[in-house]
Amino acid sequence: MKMENDLGHDPVRSLVLRIAIPSMLAQFVSVLYSIVDRMYIGNIPQVGDLALAGAGICGPIVTMIGSVASLVGMGGSPLMSISMGQKEMQKAKEILSTGFVMLLAGAVLLLAFLMPVRRQMLLFFGASEVTLPYAMDYYTMYLAGTFFALLSLGLNQFIIAQGFARVGMCSVLLGAVSNIILDPVFIFLFGMGVGGAAAATVLSQLASALFVLRFLRQKDIPVRLSFRGFRWKLMKKILAIGMTPFLIIALDNVMIIVMNMVLQHYGGAGQGDMLITCATIAQSFMLIVTMPLGGISAGTQSILGYNYGAGNMDRVKSAQKYIILLCVLYTSLMFLMARLLGESFVSLFTRDAGVAENAFRAIRICTLSIVPLGVQYAIVDGFTGMGKVQISLPLSFFRKGVYFAVLFLAPALWGAGAAFYAETVSDLIPPVVSAVVYFVVMKKM
Repeated sequence: MKMENDLGHDPVRSLVLRIAIPSMLAQFVSVLYSIVDRMYIGNIPQVGDLALAGAGICGPIVTMIGSVASLVGMGGSPLMSISMGQKEMQKAKEILSTGFVMLLAGAVLLLAFLMPVRRQMLLFFGASEVTLPYAMDYYTMYLAGTFFALLSLGLNQFIIAQGFARVGMCSVLLGAVSNIILDPVFIFLFGMGVGGAAAATVLSQLASALFVLRFLRQKDIPVRLSFRGFRWKLMKKILAIGMTPFLIIALDNVMIIVMNMVLQHYGGAGQGDMLITCATIAQSFMLIVTMPLGGISAGTQSILGYNYGAGNMDRVKSAQKYIILLCVLYTSLMFLMARLLGESFVSLFTRDAGVAENAFRAIRICTLSIVPLGVQYAIVDGFTGMGKVQISLPLSFFRKGVYFAVLFLAPALWGAGAAFYAETVSDLIPPVVSAVVYFVVMKKM
């Protein structure tokens, strides 16, 4: 099969664009999994707002499953890129095989751990007795598709790492289009409600997983999936590299949980469920910001990892410059979109004027500082792509620490609505620190 991109020799600027754009579009399309679900759920007659709050409570479970896929996919794919740059193709194949086995094991462990405690977890995450039935329906159905979610998300990273960015985009596109078609069928035609939205997502992930497996089993790609190459020592290396994206996503998960708990606590019986609905809508918009942004910064890790493995630091620094520029351009665009189209976006989820007004306010607050967030993503994912987790992990932890500090302090001083400013502050201060660290470290490297 003809390679889409030569990671070691193609002109850097065009190479970054050819990999970053499809990766960004793939993640933008994957947002539709969540957005379309929530849009349809919010428009279920009579119970839409409560059902949307219930689905929002399940957000951490969806994120938790995604974090395990990232642990393996974003831990193994940089190692595979580095091995390809070093011309160690047998080792690259063993990394892919080890990642595949790890994804299967991860699915088994998630099901065994999460299914028996679903009621207790959802109540802890902020569900009320009113929203719990909707959350339970979504949780149970989505969790049943854990195998498909892990394989489609995790293995797709190994496709992109070989330079097949467009194939990776097609995998995600297949799932998203399937989800859009199946959602109204299961929710409204079959009358399954919020559980139908989860069922549509599971079937869509099955389609993506089959597509990815079929591609990786082809004989004419550089690194083909084999079921016999598992290595314990490689598993440890994958876990070491993947721990950074895993902990980032896992902490994002905790951020959603704590946000819901804080809103329920300070909002009280009168406003708690309404504020969680607003937070769910605002988080849906932030997914449009962060997932395509991650597509740019994580998708281009293959360029950085390959050339770092080949010892070509000039290409690494040149690529990083263009990656940062692309990330900042994208966050600048989304800053404008939040203000120009925010109200239209909110109207997709709710018809309640009070909920819509508060949700739009939450979006405006959460996006106040997203422009420098592009720098943060490019630097943290860039260091991870080169295997420098000892740098990327503390930078990520610092941002989360700022978020939690504001999340606990602001509502105590100014009320429940002030919780949304945690996003604003954490998107402003940490990128400045990361930029300083980047310039110091890159001079040494």
